[in-house]
Amino acid sequence: MRAIIAPYDKTGAADLARGLIELGFEIYATGGTHRHLSEAGLEVRSISELSGFPEILDGRVKTLHPAVHGGLLARRDVPEHMAELEKHGLGTIDLVAVNLYPFVETVSQPDVKIEDALEQIDIGGPTMLRASAKNFPHVLSLVDPADYAEVLEALRAGDVSLERRRALAAKAFQHVATYDTAIASYLREEELPENVTVALTKLQELRYGENPHQQAAFYANAGLQRPAGIAAAEQLHGIALSYVNILDADAAWSAACDFDQPAVAIIKHATPCGLASNEDVIQAWEGAFAGDPLSAFGGIVGINRLVTREIARTIRASKHPTSGQRLLLHIIIAPEYDDGALELLQKSKDLRILRAPIIDRGERRYEFRQVVGGMLMQSRDAVPDDDVEMNVVTKRKPAEDEMANLRFAWKAVKHVKSNAIVLAKDGAMVGAGAGQPNRVNSVHLALRAAGERAPGSALASDAYFPFADSIEMAAEGGVRAVVQPGGSMRDQEVIDACDRLDVAMAITGYRHFRH
Repeated sequence: MRAIIAPYDKTGAADLARGLIELGFEIYATGGTHRHLSEAGLEVRSISELSGFPEILDGRVKTLHPAVHGGLLARRDVPEHMAELEKHGLGTIDLVAVNLYPFVETVSQPDVKIEDALEQIDIGGPTMLRASAKNFPHVLSLVDPADYAEVLEALRAGDVSLERRRALAAKAFQHVATYDTAIASYLREEELPENVTVALTKLQELRYGENPHQQAAFYANAGLQRPAGIAAAEQLHGIALSYVNILDADAAWSAACDFDQPAVAIIKHATPCGLASNEDVIQAWEGAFAGDPLSAFGGIVGINRLVTREIARTIRASKHPTSGQRLLLHIIIAPEYDDGALELLQKSKDLRILRAPIIDRGERRYEFRQVVGGMLMQSRDAVPDDDVEMNVVTKRKPAEDEMANLRFAWKAVKHVKSNAIVLAKDGAMVGAGAGQPNRVNSVHLALRAAGERAPGSALASDAYFPFADSIEMAAEGGVRAVVQPGGSMRDQEVIDACDRLDVAMAITGYRHFRH
């Protein structure tokens, strides 16, 4: 029996080789691995002894040879294959242990040169893995050092089962597919290519999915971009996250990170029930909590600044508005916590405390949504604030404070499920209507949520107003300024209604649908 051991990550390689030698395997290795195993006191042969040909082109060509691939691809149950090997003086190879060059790690470094990236594209490794995995009934493919001990144990007991061989083959093909996806992503300049693959790495299994009878796991993008958002979060305290927890935490963190100023987002069912921005983080918390203190119970909180002991104390002092019970929160996510804050927050046994890097709003990223039989792909809704032009179309121009509220509301509304309406005042969301089949219902819900805070507020709509009825309802509730994308065939009718009701209106020219 013969094995080729040539992993870039040499973790456990010496133990694997030692165990295989004890089982009677003849070990072949490429340059770096050969040195590693020899230094461990193991008797191994160079791959050149197998191929009868030296490594050339600075190691670019070393395993691309019939002596290697004939031994991997020959079917032991096909007499003609075995006779052909014998005719050419070739033997079978029964095990390959390979993992690939660190391409992703290399290109993730700042200012990496294309020449350095290309040198980290492995050719021989993927080729051997594909060959061995194709012939998995006869050849073992090992890409993960975590599998070495189990395979050795099975071989000592007699052999590795066909089911386990198949699983190892699938793992090898996935390892290569993920690697190739990273390379294609790096080289590609096309925004929406004709063909695209998505590579994912499992971060953790979850307690359950949206409902307890559904299984679920959390995966991170295994491509070139550095981990971001919830996928890069570190859990500091609390019970395990669920599927819905992660969705809500993503919504909270995305909303909080959308602001340059200190901001606090409180999320329920993936939409904000509270959102505020203020130079004083405690005031931002108070503004967000005041947005809908009833819905904040059981919420998810994102804070885009260091959480201090004072902030933690303020959060813990917040009460449910009707029962007076201490506010129950499921998750708090922030970029950092001081020791005093952690000490206080960890008194809540079940509260999940997450630490995550701030999301870079300027970094190009894509979103994927699955539909039956396919996948939708789009760039993130991340128009820079400086590019938002508030084109005032009414006779009355917004006052300075109204314009500030309009800008806040416009940023907030993209985080609310469409048809989305947000009412804002003093840097805080005071009411929202979300997920309604028509915009009038959303306006009604936003006004009802805002209550006595509605008069003097600014309103943002994620899409155009098809009729003037929403404007009339908003003005009756005390709204004084409106921002919307425009684009309706009845835009002028809506503008005329604003002029008649003395409401200022700005049009941005683009919408914020969030289905």
